[in-house]
Amino acid sequence: MAKTIAFVLLRLIATLFAVTFLTFLMVALLPGDPVDTILGTGPRAPGIEEQIREDLNLDDPFLVRYFAWLGDAVTGDLGNSYVTDQPVSDTISSRLPVTAQIAFMSVFIAVVFAIPIGVIGAYKQGKWPDTTTSSAMQVALSIPNFVVGIMLIWLFAVQLQWLPASNWNRLSDGLADNLKTAILPAMSLALAQMALFSRLVRSDMMATLRENYILSARAKGLSDRYILFRHALRPSSLSLMTIIGIAFGALLGGTVIIETLFAVPGLGFSLIAAINGRDILVIQGITVFIATMFVIINTVVDLLYTVLDPRIRRK
Repeated sequence: MAKTIAFVLLRLIATLFAVTFLTFLMVALLPGDPVDTILGTGPRAPGIEEQIREDLNLDDPFLVRYFAWLGDAVTGDLGNSYVTDQPVSDTISSRLPVTAQIAFMSVFIAVVFAIPIGVIGAYKQGKWPDTTTSSAMQVALSIPNFVVGIMLIWLFAVQLQWLPASNWNRLSDGLADNLKTAILPAMSLALAQMALFSRLVRSDMMATLRENYILSARAKGLSDRYILFRHALRPSSLSLMTIIGIAFGALLGGTVIIETLFAVPGLGFSLIAAINGRDILVIQGITVFIATMFVIINTVVDLLYTVLDPRIRRK
């Protein structure tokens, strides 16, 4: 167990180093002069170009700039936005709860519906419940999330007028008001995740139901429901855990279109604004943060394997 944790942590450190280096390199390789990109084509105050070059250390070699930035980043200093003059870390900390809530709600909705759909599909393999749900999930998987978002806006905001089409209410404004503005973005992202999760659960459950210990449980007269959810679901959830971790990490940076569609002030919305404003430090900071969170979440998933599957602990 200790060796497994040590190996995973070493891999985490190496991966984070590679992620930050490649992100910094990609930003550095963007075409054009960063100073011209930041200042635009309008009139410039005297000395502003030199000031920006000094702040960004643009005259230093690439590796010097990278390790200087990395040293500051380790302490939480990602620099200041050139548009708002606000620390990038403050921008991330203020926007992260919004994106994290949307991502968590979408994954939660997807899992709640995907598990019973997948279990029923595996249990009724080849019968009408299986073919019906499989066809529905195939359709759900093929629809882009922004199209789902538009359909939900048309139904719940325009036709039924139950929920707002856009805007965002924070938790401090009240839980009910917050959920009213969060449910449509979360549902837009959840549909494709639900389809993916249910297909994975169905596939793994079908393989598990052929195992000898499942046949033995049936021979003992245990009910099908008990066998499915007590004996078969846990070993069938390893692949699901991996996909959930990947999905949650991807949603932290993959909600750009949905956040823009619903005017949700999350990380994706801020990233688009930074790109439009050529705010390099914000682009770099948000990108590195999202990549780092993705790596950390998947590392946690790897460690959870040892809890879900005792066979891994014995290796």
